[in-house]
Amino acid sequence: MNLRTRLRVLLVDVPVWACVLLTGVPVWGAGEADVALVADRVIDGRGGRPREGVAVMVAGNRIVGIDDVASVPADLRVIELPGTTLMPGMINVHEHPLMYSDDYQNAHLQGSSAYKALMGLAAMQAQLQAGWTTIRVMGDIDVHYANQDLRKVIEAGVFSGPRITGAGHYISITGGGGDINFASPEQPVIADGLIADGPEEIRKAIRSEVKFGSDWIKLLVTGAFQSVGDDPRNVAFSPEELDAAVAEARRLGVPVAAHAHATEGIRQAVLAGVRSIEHGTYIDDETIELMVEHGTWLVPTIYVGDYYAEGDRLLAQDKQDDYTANYRSVFLAAIGRAHKRGVKIATGIDLGGYSVDPIVFAREFAVLVEAGMTPAEAIQAGTRVGAELLGWDDRIGTIEAGKLADIIAVTGNPLQDISRLEQVVFVMIDGKIVKRPNPRQQP
Repeated sequence: MNLRTRLRVLLVDVPVWACVLLTGVPVWGAGEADVALVADRVIDGRGGRPREGVAVMVAGNRIVGIDDVASVPADLRVIELPGTTLMPGMINVHEHPLMYSDDYQNAHLQGSSAYKALMGLAAMQAQLQAGWTTIRVMGDIDVHYANQDLRKVIEAGVFSGPRITGAGHYISITGGGGDINFASPEQPVIADGLIADGPEEIRKAIRSEVKFGSDWIKLLVTGAFQSVGDDPRNVAFSPEELDAAVAEARRLGVPVAAHAHATEGIRQAVLAGVRSIEHGTYIDDETIELMVEHGTWLVPTIYVGDYYAEGDRLLAQDKQDDYTANYRSVFLAAIGRAHKRGVKIATGIDLGGYSVDPIVFAREFAVLVEAGMTPAEAIQAGTRVGAELLGWDDRIGTIEAGKLADIIAVTGNPLQDISRLEQVVFVMIDGKIVKRPNPRQQP
């Protein structure tokens, strides 16, 4: 039986053996047989030229090798994906899946934790269908821990979804980017972030995060662009508070991600020992050198600014418009310099949940190219480098023997046209196929 015949058997006869989880997402095989994936080329995430004429072989939930198509065992099921490129599943290291509305600070007050969990599950499943197999949550608009509960039910196999890690909340000072700063003093509203002032409150907040399942700590070291009543150019936490936060997180064995726009906030966070700087809008050459020295990752989240550049969708739209009009080009140039100096850059989207079509998430790769990366380097930022930031590079981020089988296929060649990453036609996670091409259409 040749490859075309095998493909026809697989695609046409899928209803005989496909199953549907409670989510309604079709799953091929569900680990019941080994397969070989064949596309026009394979981007393995390690760099160099793509490989052609090869098959990626999967056994159970692991990649067992990449070999010439002619070497595929005759009795192995083959899934042929003509006109596509195979690559590692994409990794989004900065996301807020529960943010079901653009005006998230209002939505935070309007939706229950249960409602946000349901909307967040739908958002995560849509992201998986768009090729994002791993998500790091960087705090979210929930007074409870819906994302941590979603991780539990996905890991238990109750629902289909991406791999999840991250922080339940972002920790902010009173009046900071995680506080509600547009209500009158007599309104006792609960903030969308955890509010902590002084080293002791910060330690308690971190202990609560870890107690309820956060495996990252997110600190709002500076003000933010999309929240009301604070300034992204201002530093929020004091050096003493930052030192206490990082020390407590380290004692509990969890890394720290620092939301930091202001130059001084970036500097203080790097010196305190955070693992990653989120955003880094006002990064300068001095802080770039400091990040290189300390091995600090940068997650620039560029496209979110482009997404909100038009329209009046945010309560704090004026801050967003100022960035777009006066600083975007400066920021992209700084990212390019940081990349050339050796700062490790990972892909984070920061676009929220259900209200945003995750197809546009891949545009983060295009703006990384605009900032000076090659398409191959941009793809690595959203695969291998993201896995390294998470400390999961022993299991995901590349296509090679021994790694978990998180594999996607996109139409065409994204090394020639980076926008092809918006056209994901095949998704495998943990060896299970959750998206396949329409057999009646060419990819």
